[in-house]
Amino acid sequence: MKRKNTKKKNSQNSFSKLSVFQNQKYKFKKKCPLSGKGAPVIDYKNIKLLKRYISENGKILPSRITSVSQKKQRDLSLSIKRARNLALI
Repeated sequence: MKRKNTKKKNSQNSFSKLSVFQNQKYKFKKKCPLSGKGAPVIDYKNIKLLKRYISENGKILPSRITSVSQKKQRDLSLSIKRARNLALI
């Protein structure tokens, strides 16, 4: 007697099964908006730029949401704290 292959076919899209432990094939990372050519300079006096990276409650948004690089995130948080200290924000 021959046995039929009883495995179920995976009908789900490959993107719906993404996990943290998969290879780099399907991970999509945006580029840092504060790096590269023509990027704005991070400064505590640039209130318009700093307000983009602050939530409605006044908290600094994390880099996983804003896709800012680690170095620029440190500069950004320092500038936001300086602006808060000087009551610019």
